Amino acid sequence: MAMKTTGAQPPEPGGTPLLQLRDVSKAFGAVVALASAELTVYRGSIHALVGENGAGKSTLVKIIAGLYQRDRGEFRLDGEDVDFDSTARSKDAGIAVIYQEPTLFPDLSVMENIFMGRQPTTRWGGLDRSAMRERTSALFRRLGVTIDPDRPALGLSIADQQIIEIAKAISLDAKLLIMDEPTAALSGVEVDRLFTIARALRDEGRGLVFISHRFDEIFDLCDRITVMRDGSYVSTHETVDVTAAEIVTRMVGRSVETLFPKTEGITPGEVVLDVDGLNRHGVFEDVSITVRAGEIVGMAGLVGAGRSEVARAVFGVDQYDSGTVIVGGSRLRGGDPRAAIKAGIAFVPEDRRRQGLLVDLSVGRNIALVLRRRLAAWGLIARHREDALAARWSRTLQIKARDLDVEAGTLSGGNQQKAVIAKWMATKPRLLIIDEPTRGIDVGTKTEVHRLLDQLAQEGLAILMISSELPEVLGMSDRVYVMSEGRVTRELRRDEATSETVMTAATRMEETV
Repeated sequence: MAMKTTGAQPPEPGGTPLLQLRDVSKAFGAVVALASAELTVYRGSIHALVGENGAGKSTLVKIIAGLYQRDRGEFRLDGEDVDFDSTARSKDAGIAVIYQEPTLFPDLSVMENIFMGRQPTTRWGGLDRSAMRERTSALFRRLGVTIDPDRPALGLSIADQQIIEIAKAISLDAKLLIMDEPTAALSGVEVDRLFTIARALRDEGRGLVFISHRFDEIFDLCDRITVMRDGSYVSTHETVDVTAAEIVTRMVGRSVETLFPKTEGITPGEVVLDVDGLNRHGVFEDVSITVRAGEIVGMAGLVGAGRSEVARAVFGVDQYDSGTVIVGGSRLRGGDPRAAIKAGIAFVPEDRRRQGLLVDLSVGRNIALVLRRRLAAWGLIARHREDALAARWSRTLQIKARDLDVEAGTLSGGNQQKAVIAKWMATKPRLLIIDEPTRGIDVGTKTEVHRLLDQLAQEGLAILMISSELPEVLGMSDRVYVMSEGRVTRELRRDEATSETVMTAATRMEETV
């Protein structure tokens, strides 16, 4: 994890900071979200803000954006004291926030979204669509992207939606842009495009704040790093002067010996999952994989390789055209998730908020959700049984929540993931399929999830793990299947799996040599 930045060296900080917060606090009743936060950002720099979930990053950003007002502390913009009581005042001052999932008006066009509330008009007072189209096209040329100004926002990729938000910020002449987990749903190509734009904005003299859990991105893009822990400021570093391991230690307050606590020397048991010749036209072809009891099998590949689609087909969410899925020696009927659950398959999907949880329901109800029929008596849910089940699995997985009656959507990303895993572990499965187990989770909680998966494997659970994070695949897997363009291109033992062998198979480089 000894990463160093590869970008051009930023100018040494000097002069008046663009943004300066000192000793900022914020409490919600008895809950202290920020105890003593600090952040100093200079023009012409990209500044990373890192910390575990719950460290206070989001609260600090919301204070800067005008959603919250601080209780105490210093807040300066361009050397002047400011105190925003609304998001409108923050925007007027030149601050823009680009969120992980932009909130555009889907039925309006791209250009209407960019100029919402300030559309150019003709001399007669009508909407000047021609001028709006011309200005939008000029913004996109400046950003080096090609997006039709007249197309509806509905159906745009997350990456293009973020570009539109950036274009809107530039049109408002924003001097400070805050990017909150902007790459979580982007492909490698889309991330590269976003970073090119971010560097161009930096070179124009703007200040950028970049929030991410991905250290490779932080060390590639950012000039400086500020670390937060438990609502307080810890330290700020020049990126070239620090390693990822040192940042992790400051984030979690302890030395993280390894992010991947994988127990070695465990002998796998019988085959639990046997997929043979699985096909779905235009999606994946002739996929054959096995997973044994007590084994973690990783699935690696580039975005669009078909890994998630195979997992969904095995679980029965999606249909497949031909092939067989055998679980515990019995053939599983395709396209039937209930049959998959009955056969002992648990499936933690990639999008935990939309597909893994009912975020408006309580944590306890989510954990007991799959087993509600079994917990019922005479058609009525036995609440005491539901509570006992949820409490047991919450303790087992160490879910951090005020109580089990709080809405699942209020939990941190890591605890939401634990709740989804708890829901499925309550069914006592023989096979766990987990897609992107630590996406959007801070580094400390990642270690907890990895430790949990290792423990489950030691207890005999068969685990099929899909991940876009290559270190996670290499660190946690006993075997690795690599997919490319819908096909399994290679199976690798743990001692064969390296960054080079996986990427060679993922890009089919071997076929061109």
